[in-house]
Amino acid sequence: MNTTFRPLAILLALPLAGLALLLAVPDLDVRWEHDPSHFWLVFLVAILNVVLGLATGEAATRRGDSRIFLVSMALLASAGFLALHALATPRVLLDGPNAGFTIATPIGLFLASGLAAASVLDRFDDRPLDRQAQRVIRALLVVVLVGWAWASLARVPLLDEPPAEEVPPVLRILAPVAILLYGWAATRYLALYRRRQRPLPLAVAVALVLLAEAMVAIVFSRTWHATWWEWHVLMAIAFGAIFLAARTEYRREGSVGEAFAGLYQEQTLTFVDQQSSDALAELAAALRSGQALEPVRSRLRSAGLTGERITALEQSAAELRRVDDLLRSYVGRELADRLAEQPDLAGLGGREVEVSVLFADLVGFTSFSEDRPPEEGMELLNTYWAAVVPTIVDGHGGFIERFAGDGILVIFNTLGNQPDHALRAVRAALFVQETITEVASGRPGWPLFRIGINTGPAVVGNVGADQQRSFTVIGDTANTAARFEALATPGKVLVGASTHDQVADNVTSIPLGPVKLKGKAEPQQVWEITSVA
Repeated sequence: MNTTFRPLAILLALPLAGLALLLAVPDLDVRWEHDPSHFWLVFLVAILNVVLGLATGEAATRRGDSRIFLVSMALLASAGFLALHALATPRVLLDGPNAGFTIATPIGLFLASGLAAASVLDRFDDRPLDRQAQRVIRALLVVVLVGWAWASLARVPLLDEPPAEEVPPVLRILAPVAILLYGWAATRYLALYRRRQRPLPLAVAVALVLLAEAMVAIVFSRTWHATWWEWHVLMAIAFGAIFLAARTEYRREGSVGEAFAGLYQEQTLTFVDQQSSDALAELAAALRSGQALEPVRSRLRSAGLTGERITALEQSAAELRRVDDLLRSYVGRELADRLAEQPDLAGLGGREVEVSVLFADLVGFTSFSEDRPPEEGMELLNTYWAAVVPTIVDGHGGFIERFAGDGILVIFNTLGNQPDHALRAVRAALFVQETITEVASGRPGWPLFRIGINTGPAVVGNVGADQQRSFTVIGDTANTAARFEALATPGKVLVGASTHDQVADNVTSIPLGPVKLKGKAEPQQVWEITSVA
């Protein structure tokens, strides 16, 4: 046995040990007859059980879960017959004892054991009980309860004799069956607890063991003696354990439906997870777009979500929006949207695609910073980036691979969805030069950018490790763009032959002839772009 459950097993064995001691030493099995105490103990336990049954029934109705429904029926069956047993208390509601009401408790426990065992059958995972089947089972239980009450009051044969001290033979046959069913169901709920680590499956397993022990005590007990009172107490503790666990879960989750989630079938949990995921996505989309939330809340309530659950999902959606905004500020809107649609893009590795790479660098930033405090250099960079980055990203569809000190590397067509990527890069470059020239005009000494653009194949994807990675471009295309940038003078945009070939019909350019570049065996044709249509 797992050492975690050893103390619990010892505690659960104590009632049987106590019963064995009382039976072995009859003098210890003292008699105490007090009708009001018996009535109120049994009646209050029955009421507690009815509350549990109704609560689980509500959860079953909301989720359509067969296991929860059968558990609720088991609780209601034991509660109903226990209430009938309370009516057997002499001189409280009836003039004298009633045989049918006296033996009602073991009948209820027998029916409850069958329902508890049915609740853990695997067949209901594949073929859950539909609403019609649930209505039939519920109606049958009511018929049995009402029928037993009528038969007891009418004193039909077999129930017309005064209650005997000995348990009827038929109950001695039914009791072992019920004990086996309770034991089997308890092991299944204990396995469920091990998988989910939620208190309610453990509480149900404990309750079922206690109910099995109550059946043992019923078989061997003597009316109004300690052995007889023992099974009353065991039933009270069993239902109290479930009640306390359900109350704990309710206080944590905030709704009846979520309080019993620890008992749900796998398919119900899958549905609940999907429902919550869809609701979270809908709320997050509404927050992102600035839509009113009340229509969304109304739709979610009609779908069965509680107000507490919707509030919790709203809080999660707000947090998701905050994190999403942070993510977009680092990776850009287009890549963030694509990652949301295709999470596999976040994996390490990449794919080859034709891209246009824009490399821009401030000329003279080092000397500018030498005579000024670091804060002024940071202010310059942030002023420049604030002026150009939104248009580079949203206006031209560029992906900012990185801010490299006083430089910037922008990739176009990273996702393979920009056939005009070369033209986008050129337009973005000229926009940067025009905007920065205007920003710097009122600030003497502020340096200007030089920009180089190159088009060609590159591997675009993620490099790094599981703990941290970067979405980047790898290949000679980016290196060559940096070489073109190094050739440019402040305020100018230079491109290579591969870029110029794709934009020639849309730009005005000045050929600079073949130029020898560092790391290149052959001279490269270079053009200065002066305007774009």
